[in-house]
Amino acid sequence: MAEDGGQLQINRTKLLLVLDALLREGSVTGAAASLEMQVSSVSRMLGDLRELYGDPIFIRTGRGLKPTPFAETLRLRVRAVSEEVNALMRGEGWKERDTTTSAPAQTPQDGWQRRSIVLSPPLAATRGDHLEAEPTSAVIARQIASIGDNADPQRRLAKYIALTSPGPGRSRPLEAEEARDALAIILRGEADPVQIGALLSTVQYRGPTAVELAGFTRAVREAVPAGVGNDLGADLDWPAYVSPRWRSPPWFMHAAKLVAGAGHRVLMHGHFGNGADSGKLEEAAERASIPICVTAAEASAALASHGIAYMPLAALVPQVTAMFNLHPLFGTRTPLHNVAPLINPVSAPATIVGAPGGASRFIYRDVAKLLGMESMTMVTTIRSFAQITPTRATTVMRMMEGEDISVVIPARPALGSTAAPTSGYTQREYWQAVWSGAARDELAEATVIYTAATALFAVSRESAARFEDSLRRATELWASRKR
Repeated sequence: MAEDGGQLQINRTKLLLVLDALLREGSVTGAAASLEMQVSSVSRMLGDLRELYGDPIFIRTGRGLKPTPFAETLRLRVRAVSEEVNALMRGEGWKERDTTTSAPAQTPQDGWQRRSIVLSPPLAATRGDHLEAEPTSAVIARQIASIGDNADPQRRLAKYIALTSPGPGRSRPLEAEEARDALAIILRGEADPVQIGALLSTVQYRGPTAVELAGFTRAVREAVPAGVGNDLGADLDWPAYVSPRWRSPPWFMHAAKLVAGAGHRVLMHGHFGNGADSGKLEEAAERASIPICVTAAEASAALASHGIAYMPLAALVPQVTAMFNLHPLFGTRTPLHNVAPLINPVSAPATIVGAPGGASRFIYRDVAKLLGMESMTMVTTIRSFAQITPTRATTVMRMMEGEDISVVIPARPALGSTAAPTSGYTQREYWQAVWSGAARDELAEATVIYTAATALFAVSRESAARFEDSLRRATELWASRKR
């Protein structure tokens, strides 16, 4: 029975919403998930779209569905239709509205909304004995002296807290072995919850020393699962620990792809909070065809086949992830935020890190020397991950076999802005479009190229390597990326 005019219009409107989802997600499965529909229904509606327009709409490739040129001409128009429908359904733009109640604030829909595939575990802890009345200083001193290396874990941890907490003139930093033992107790879930907060807060308030950070880093490395190590054969360790408040595109992911394309095996690991978009880095990795790995075997296979892999921190050391998630309770960073970028879980011969703030890079340098790291390159940024901002002068400090080499990358202020796109793309789509060439953005491209150049500079085994040569190579890799 033929459809009447009204029903036909309704069905065609549904087709446009499905087309928008297909263009956004790049796959029938992804579109079905975003629309909360059956995969078979979306597949059938794709067939209807092809019949309606007399065009294949999508061509299947080894990397999923690729829009035809005709489908690309529809992208912005169907996006506008979809956005307007969603706005109407949310009641936005109504002239009359009930003001007696207010709706909860919505998370910005920038295209990265996805939870991490590795759920953050609850923080492991062991309740201690009942608290005693506050003892005198003399009693504390005697108690500390009586706690030996063979004491039970909570007593040892109490000793370390007591050493760090009395205040100026009465406390001292932990020695490397003390710091390692203290964090190891927490990582094994043997600490009382109060002790965890006390240690992290007192050390952070005073400011962790390089010796303490080196001890903490050793404890985290020891907690990494067996099998993750030298056997994976990574050339470059690329930590990406990003604040969930950071709302910019992860251009460094594209840079890592270029470095892997040059024949260097890159292992990325990182964390992006615990909220609705905790899977942002995983989403970016997937969209960039970077394998997401949760075991050593998966990472080894990915490095062998793709030359690059990404591992969520929760797959490496779940307890550290749980400690990161204490941030809302503390309202500040903890020493672990400085430790995570230094763990180098696969013992790669080279590491590239971001060092925010003036003194951070020198502390990182000292930690690297204490840990015996062969080669570490630090990028002075405002974030704790390596990504160059070409419009600002950037200092790159390369430490190789005990020798420090500093390079200043001059600013390029004439570059265009990467402001939020107004072309109808979500931020994630725009990030992908810059890689594919569908969108041109001078500053974004320079960010990728300069970041890749810094990574190539970091992975070079020659002490006489020049940044200019790495920049030239990165520019060539960007120009040939489609091939």
